[in-house]
Amino acid sequence: MTKTELGKEIYNISHITGEFLLRSGQISNEYFDKYKFESVPNLLIPIAREMKQLIPQGTEVLGGLEMGGIPLSTALSIETNIPSVFVRKQAKEYGTRKLAEGVDFNNKNMCVIEDVVTTGGQIISSVNQLRELGAKIKTVLCVIVRDPKSYDNLAKADLELIPLFTMEELKVLSKS
Repeated sequence: MTKTELGKEIYNISHITGEFLLRSGQISNEYFDKYKFESVPNLLIPIAREMKQLIPQGTEVLGGLEMGGIPLSTALSIETNIPSVFVRKQAKEYGTRKLAEGVDFNNKNMCVIEDVVTTGGQIISSVNQLRELGAKIKTVLCVIVRDPKSYDNLAKADLELIPLFTMEELKVLSKS
């Protein structure tokens, strides 16, 4: 599957219209239901194959953000043999009480994996917590960027955002 074909399939399977409240608090009349493309192996595998080319050299650990980043980081881990950790929005209050489960990431170069980014608020919060725990993070990969403002928001947190697609690219691909 080419990247163009992949973009069309992502759009066709996950783009829905209506009125949606986004995590950022914004209201949108369109939405990408990421779980529709993350739960289908015929899309998840090609997404991982395309995204692996975006992983920065020297990455030692992939950090999949709850919840949508977890299947993506798992698929990327399988494609690249780079270990992955699964990052909660907040540390669990029982058991190990960890923010992130998986391999040790202290003092390691981590690439954060997310599905859809609108403002980047949750990413910044999670990255700050991971950095406090010793992770070295400079890059965030995602499948779809909804709002171009997210690039600046993440840059202020010393993060580079690298998407597989922007929402605008997917819209154009859907019409071709």
